[in-house]
Amino acid sequence: MQTVSMIALVVRDYDEAIAYYTAVLGFDLIEDKMMTAEKRWVVVSPSRSTGARLLLAKAANREQELRVGNQTGGRVFLFIDTDNFSRDYANYVERGVKFIAPPRKEEFGTVAIFEDLYGNKWDLVERTDCAA
Repeated sequence: MQTVSMIALVVRDYDEAIAYYTAVLGFDLIEDKMMTAEKRWVVVSPSRSTGARLLLAKAANREQELRVGNQTGGRVFLFIDTDNFSRDYANYVERGVKFIAPPRKEEFGTVAIFEDLYGNKWDLVERTDCAA
């Protein structure tokens, strides 16, 4: 058996990324270890999640810096599934998360697109029972 366990997300600064993902999105800081004077191993995950985690990887050169906030050419590439869309949407709005469109009902469930502090696009999704 194989699973996707972690996704690297290129960030501008470790501490600002940790602050955003923990204080604004409510993620847990799983690991924060110094590897070299410039590099840390920083892992965050939604609270109580058993799914994939995010490795916050500080841009190490100009090419990587240009990708911060646009790793996929502007398309949604990160997804947060929730068991209570209304609760999480309200919490995110209260914490200043920038939603780029109002929530909408789709065949698979309720969804709203938001941008993180760098401009990466995420879906907040509450799936219907039939769309697992």
